[in-house]
Amino acid sequence: MMAAAHMDEIGFMVRHIDDKGFIKFLPLGGFDAKTLTAQRVIVHGKKDLIGVMGVKPIHVMSPAERTKLPEVTDFFIDLGMSKEEVEKYVSVGDSVTRERDLVEMGDCVNVKSLDNRAGCYVLIEALRAIKASRKKPSCNFVAAFTVQEEVGLRGAQAGTLDIQPDFSIALDVTIACDIPGTPAHDQVSHLGAGAAIKLYDGSVIADRRMVKFMKAMADANKIKWQTEMLPAGGTDAGAMQKFVPGGSIAGAISVPTRNVHQVIEMAHKDDLDASVALLTACAMNVDKWDWSWNSVNECPAEKPAKAAKTAAKPAKAAAKKKKAK
Repeated sequence: MMAAAHMDEIGFMVRHIDDKGFIKFLPLGGFDAKTLTAQRVIVHGKKDLIGVMGVKPIHVMSPAERTKLPEVTDFFIDLGMSKEEVEKYVSVGDSVTRERDLVEMGDCVNVKSLDNRAGCYVLIEALRAIKASRKKPSCNFVAAFTVQEEVGLRGAQAGTLDIQPDFSIALDVTIACDIPGTPAHDQVSHLGAGAAIKLYDGSVIADRRMVKFMKAMADANKIKWQTEMLPAGGTDAGAMQKFVPGGSIAGAISVPTRNVHQVIEMAHKDDLDASVALLTACAMNVDKWDWSWNSVNECPAEKPAKAAKTAAKPAKAAAKKKKAK
């Protein structure tokens, strides 16, 4: 079994330093450009430098510009330094991340990049739980911390080609749009309702055998769970499912998260704990499950002994008829 959590977060790459020291950049991953306004960033050059996202002020915008939604290309990074000073520390190709500290809010944590700090936390804590149990997992359990998920599931693809798992589980966040103004069918998941067992996203249709297994493990261990269907976006499960000859039995455990791909991502502590418990239960019990399609379809195959007995009936009847003659 391969369990994968991606370590990368969305960010930027330095593309150009202009004559005044302002930095233009390319995005790494998907951004809603309006969330970049009034944000601090960290430019990771020869030393880390704090910068701010700049954009044309509304005071000097034309009426037409004021009605237009911003685009990523409208922004620049201001380090408050001259071109000469900037170039002492920053080069084209350097990475840029967003700046925001973690805070606790009620029963939740709020910080940038829970996508995918949350998934990494779940995988690390599951490993600790397995070790603390003093029992061996029921399979060869491989924990993979992948990279470049946000730009195309690339690390998971490379890891899967190397590991060749029979079973695979992605650990990631999912949208929790349980907020005012969102109809029930668009909410995807809910904070505090438990670990989210993935059915579908833009990269994968979860194997029904894995879905049934996860539900059974959650119920057997009294772990709170919910299902999730994410209309767009993907996870490492998409790569792990298909980059194995014949495919792997793949699924995902997701942490419901509000404000995904913003610096104020929010997750419920109970959902994090439930996700850890569910992954641990899956790792410890995979060998005890019936992975046949008949089991999933709830149409069990005829037992061999019964089948043999049924097949023997015509033969016995023919023998009796011949003896009577």
